[in-house]
Amino acid sequence: MEGTGVPSSYTMNKQVVNQLVSEALSENNSLFLIDLTLHQDNRIVVQIDGEHGVPLKECVRISRYIENSLDKEVEDYALEVTTPDIADPIKDIRQYKKNLLRTLLVTLKDRNKVEGVLTQITENGILLESKVREPKPIGKGKITVIKNIEVAFENIEKAIVKIIF
Repeated sequence: MEGTGVPSSYTMNKQVVNQLVSEALSENNSLFLIDLTLHQDNRIVVQIDGEHGVPLKECVRISRYIENSLDKEVEDYALEVTTPDIADPIKDIRQYKKNLLRTLLVTLKDRNKVEGVLTQITENGILLESKVREPKPIGKGKITVIKNIEVAFENIEKAIVKIIF
């Protein structure tokens, strides 16, 4: 484990694994960590994403880096390096950037839902462009109106990319 900054005598802990993941990710600046979970049964699940997707060879590279830095003789573990499923909620601001101009379904903390095309990301939130049916100003019937909806990150319970076929 020389060169990894991890002491040769260690117990499996999230900080050690997180450090190894960070070192592996530093070789490709377009990749970023979404989630790191250490389960009771010593199963390590590392979820990564990338600004332009994640090639399989990058998952393999990161997995090998971690495996080569941990000693299976000291601690038995299973390692899984994955990418988010399309149905997984967005967890990182870089995922919003990756999904610019895609349709999002956003559940707010007050349980209301908004849907629209992600047109902008600010440091405090997102801007969605949504088509809404409203009554005509004059006469009967409805018209389609485009509305811009600002949503602060602090008000988002979860946001998922809507799959449109």
